This record gives sequence, C-alpha cells and structure tokens, in this order.
Amino acid sequence: MSDVRPFRALRPLDALAGEVIAPPYDVLTPSEAKALARDPRNFVRVTRAEVDLEEGADPHGDATYEKAAQNLAELEGKGVMQRDDTATYYFYGQRMGEHVQVGVLAGASVEEYLDGRIARHEFTRPDKEDDRTKHLEVLNAQVGLVFLAYRPTERLREMTQAVTAMPPAWSVTTEDDVEHTLWVAPQALVPQIRDAFASVSTLYIADGHHRSAAAARVHTTRCEDATAFFLAGLYPSDSLQVMAYNRVVHDLAGRSTEAFMDEVRQVFSVDEASGCVPEGRGNVRMYVEGTWYNLRPLASVDASDPVASLDVSILQDRLLRPVLGIEDPRRSERISFVGGIRGGQALEAAVDAGAAVAFHLHPTSLEELFAVADAGEVMPPKSTWFEPKLREGVAVRPLDER
Repeated sequence: MSDVRPFRALRPLDALAGEVIAPPYDVLTPSEAKALARDPRNFVRVTRAEVDLEEGADPHGDATYEKAAQNLAELEGKGVMQRDDTATYYFYGQRMGEHVQVGVLAGASVEEYLDGRIARHEFTRPDKEDDRTKHLEVLNAQVGLVFLAYRPTERLREMTQAVTAMPPAWSVTTEDDVEHTLWVAPQALVPQIRDAFASVSTLYIADGHHRSAAAARVHTTRCEDATAFFLAGLYPSDSLQVMAYNRVVHDLAGRSTEAFMDEVRQVFSVDEASGCVPEGRGNVRMYVEGTWYNLRPLASVDASDPVASLDVSILQDRLLRPVLGIEDPRRSERISFVGGIRGGQALEAAVDAGAAVAFHLHPTSLEELFAVADAGEVMPPKSTWFEPKLREGVAVRPLDER
C-alpha cells in the first residue's frame, strides 16, 4: 500500500509556464544555465542560482543556496508563481515525437522510502546528497521532482484518462520540441486518486536518489508533518522510455590499440558492425579507430542474477575493470557517460576528437530495474537514461504552512 498525498503547489501562472519551467539542474552546462537565466522568470535561477552571482562562484557555497531562496521568494512575490488554495494532484504529461507519458505530481512518503517500499537501485554520493539537503533546508521547499515508477494498474489508468480528458491548465512546447502539459485534478477526484495509489505495493525510484535521500535526512532532523512527504512525479512503467547510457573511455591504460583488441577478444567475440546500435540484450557496440564492432561475451551469463546479467554490468565486470582498470566508474576521471538521446554520433565525435574508445549499450529495461530493486541490490552507476526529462518549476512543494 502506497501513501501518496495531494499537496498545495506553488506553481507558475498558467500563462507564464513556458517562461518558468527549466531542464533538470544537473543536465545543464554552466553556459546553458547562464543563457536560460537571461529571462528572470526562468526556474534555473532557483536550481542553479550561481548564475546570478559573480563568475566562478561556488555552486555549493552558502551564497548560492541563499540566492536560490531569494530567487524563489522573488518568483512568488512578483506573482510569477502562485500557491493553489487547496491540496490536489497534478497530472504532468509530455510528448516527444510519438512517445507520450503522463504521471502524477504528488507527495511520496519518507517512511516508505526508509523502510524500502519505495525501492532504490543506486548508491548515493555523499557530496551530492549534502548539496540537495542544504538546498532543501535553505529554501524550505522541495523544488525538484523525484521520478518514481510503478507497475501500472487499471484504476490509475482510469484516473489518468478522466483527468486528461479535461482542459489542461497549460500546455507549452519547449526548445527541445517536447510538449509539456499540466492538468489540475478536481477536488471530487482527489479521494479516488489517493485510493487508487493505495493499491500500489511498491514505488521505484527511476531518477532522484539524492533528492529522496535528502528529503529523508531533513525529515529525520525536523520530524514535521510537512517533511514527512517529498515531491515526486509518479509514472506507470509501461509509459516510460528508457534509452541507453553509453560510455566513453579516454585512454587504453597504456596499451596500443592492437594489444587492447587482443585482450578484448579473450573475453568477447568481436565482429565488425555496420552501425552503432546493438541488436538486443547481450550485445555491446564498441567504437575504436573509426570502426564499430559488436561484442558478445564468450563466457555464459548468469541470467538469475539481476545485477550481473545487466549489459552495463557485463561491460564493467569483463572489460572496463579487468582490461582498462576502471575500478570505480562513479569516481574515475578516465570515463565519461553519454545519454542515449545524443546518439552514436556523439560517441564517434568523442573518439575522433581524441578519446580512446566508446561503448554503445542496449537500454536497461524497467523490468530489469525493478528486478534489481526488488532484490535489494544496486546497479552500476549510470545504467538508465530516461527521456523526455521532467522539467523543474512545474510545481514546488513549500514546507511552510501559510
């Protein structure tokens, strides 16, 4: 049983949503954040407040968090964002090409996160967890969505259809040609939506491990009713689009290309390939010196092990660690990660510009993610890339009671 609560959102005026909502803070380069901040209404001034400070300001310094709080207060004070009068659920839809996904913005339970009913599949980094905790504490508001997935139910499907059949509060198309739409659930449906979520046994963190951990830390310290829930976007798994999260390695650990290829052939079958996209699970495409190769492990894979059987694990355990010496990809500076939305051309460009080798993976599926989380295990870092990204500033959950 999942306790998913309605909340009173602080959100953009409907007519200004297109000017306010911003890409996730951690996918923007400094120059991209600066460009967005030219519009004083853009929410990047809350999520990346260093854009309003002098060049070189510490993005994790006290001045940055304080400026973020000031900028959020300014957006509300100037009427760019306003609080709704009553608590409700918000249905947030996105269309990217032919792909459509609709989720529910709501409060998810910290208690359920702590006891494992909101399941995790990644370790958190202390520095990033500290950053999200400080940001939340200083702003006294939850401004970033934790992206949760759940196995679809007929009742929630019916609730989604009922709400999205109504006129939306707003609909805008952002610079990446993704259409974003927000519906506000009428009060008459609020009890039914809450009851529908009560039948969901487990919620899974798709993205937002650091935000959920930060919310739990704040609640453990404050133990207030307001901090007992965290802002989340909850999506049925059959509506989500997972792309590959690819790898670029910057050197061959002192080997020549020929010596490297000889070692790869000891653990994988290696065949020249005509393209960059692997043909299903169990295949990895590798780009080196202008050529794509298909790799298949020579030794059998234990399909009963939800972690070891992942393609990202096979690559890490059989090539990146033993051959290239990348023990901890989470912290190594010798490896970079490239979201699947950028395609194989980005991998080719990186290697052609001087990197040593790139790997294009088959996307990790939601069922694989669920299996890992259900087993209480963790995936290798950067195993999933979801598109389209949930925008920030669509709704904020203030922690004060006014």
